[in-house]
Amino acid sequence: MALIVAAGRGQRFGGEIPKQYRPLAGEPLLRHCARALVDHPGIDGVQVVYHPDDADLYERAVGDLDLAPPVAGGRTRQASVLHGLEALAPGAPDRVLIHDAARPFLSRRIIDAAIGGLRDHDAALVAVPVVDTLKRGENGLAVATVDRGGLWRAQTPQAFRFEAILAAHRALAGRELTDDAAVAEAAGLDILLVPGEEENFKVTTEEDLARAERIVAARALPRVGTGFDVHGFGAGDHVWLCGIRIDHD
Repeated sequence: MALIVAAGRGQRFGGEIPKQYRPLAGEPLLRHCARALVDHPGIDGVQVVYHPDDADLYERAVGDLDLAPPVAGGRTRQASVLHGLEALAPGAPDRVLIHDAARPFLSRRIIDAAIGGLRDHDAALVAVPVVDTLKRGENGLAVATVDRGGLWRAQTPQAFRFEAILAAHRALAGRELTDDAAVAEAAGLDILLVPGEEENFKVTTEEDLARAERIVAARALPRVGTGFDVHGFGAGDHVWLCGIRIDHD
């Protein structure tokens, strides 16, 4: 199963509607990731945690996709995920992927890696290694360099054995941890790091949305090349070019 967290209000993003419903290439952000999960052969169901105030936006965004009925979220992201897990619990799924609706570039490779990580581990965290030099700042001044060795930037989806992450969320309700891997860490679960992708970024600002539009536009550009091909002629009375017979000696 897959759970998409889409109950946030997008306060950092601003705008008249929550960012998960903002259009990217003419379709809401939520639709991009929902379609990727629905189309994946390793996922047998997708449910969205949403805000009831967004019911009309939700219906217009993904109402035609094969999704389970949405469930209302909570005051925080952690509470929203727990609501979603409780809604899935009666079906007793073996595994669950939890994904943020604001990450529209969800590739099949990432989904495969997250699912595959559960073969020998309680959880799998999609992440990319930190490559920039890190600085600690105080009062607007850089005061120290932070060792980046072993540091990763967490992404979603994050994959879990269902009963383990449900128990962890129940036990840690109210802690307001920032992602589900943090809940898993606090519960002592075994978490495998699996490689993410730079394009699997979270749309947080208008600049992020503009970057996403550029990525979509670049993918749609036709690719044109020029080349030549040389063949020797054999005996005969014609040649074929691009499926057309041309008489020639």
